[in-house]
Amino acid sequence: MSENQEVTPVHDPNESTANADPALPVSGQCLAPEQIAQIIEAALLAAEGPLTVDNLFRLFAVGELDEEEGRKQVRASIEALAEASAQRGVALQKVASGYRYQTRQELSPWVSRLWEEKPPRYTRALLETLALVAYKQPVTRGDIEQVRGVSVSQNIMRTLLERDWIRVVGQREAPGRPSMYGTTKAFLDYFNLSKLDELPPLEEIKAMIGPTLVVDEAETADVGSTPEADAVAQSDAEVEAEVSAEAESPAESYVDDADHASDQNEPTPNR
Repeated sequence: MSENQEVTPVHDPNESTANADPALPVSGQCLAPEQIAQIIEAALLAAEGPLTVDNLFRLFAVGELDEEEGRKQVRASIEALAEASAQRGVALQKVASGYRYQTRQELSPWVSRLWEEKPPRYTRALLETLALVAYKQPVTRGDIEQVRGVSVSQNIMRTLLERDWIRVVGQREAPGRPSMYGTTKAFLDYFNLSKLDELPPLEEIKAMIGPTLVVDEAETADVGSTPEADAVAQSDAEVEAEVSAEAESPAESYVDDADHASDQNEPTPNR
């Protein structure tokens, strides 16, 4: 062989595996805590919605988690990820449907510039109706009208139902069997709540939704200069007094009980 002849290196097919980052998880092997956290973080970022502990537990095959402490390992990883995100632009938040990553509210002025359309704005009538359902559920449309002093527009109820913020939870045993409404998991998720007991005082809700209010021109036009119009103009204190009567002890959450079972009672998934 000539001294100037170059030697072509021989590729070892096992070299990529041998030099792989040992911190990355390998399917089918027992995983270290940091590897479990990597998988959970990736799943939460890829999922279209929140994931429960049971959802995350089912990602792992037999042998990848401890046989008896698997769920505890998942919960420990969630806690570690939440702590790690404390100084980041996103937070790991627990809501009614499970866990999810979301941008921090304080950064919304910058993040919102990614979209040209303006955020949705709601009428005071719609938000008062939603508050009454949340704090006094189950309620009928007549209950809401009695507190507000005016009829509830069908458009308001349709909007709340289409947004999946409220749902029909039953019919009252009364003439006509009117539908009773309660809030949904989507309502809790939207307001970063895991249960109705976490509902803030009404004053805080007003501060949160105040910037989203618009003049309810349709309702004002429909009511006109009738006695009902004076009821529309009643002070917020009058409406809040009725709602706050139940706010001290928030109503029962009318969501699927099965989805609210404690992690300790979660059935072990079939492998």
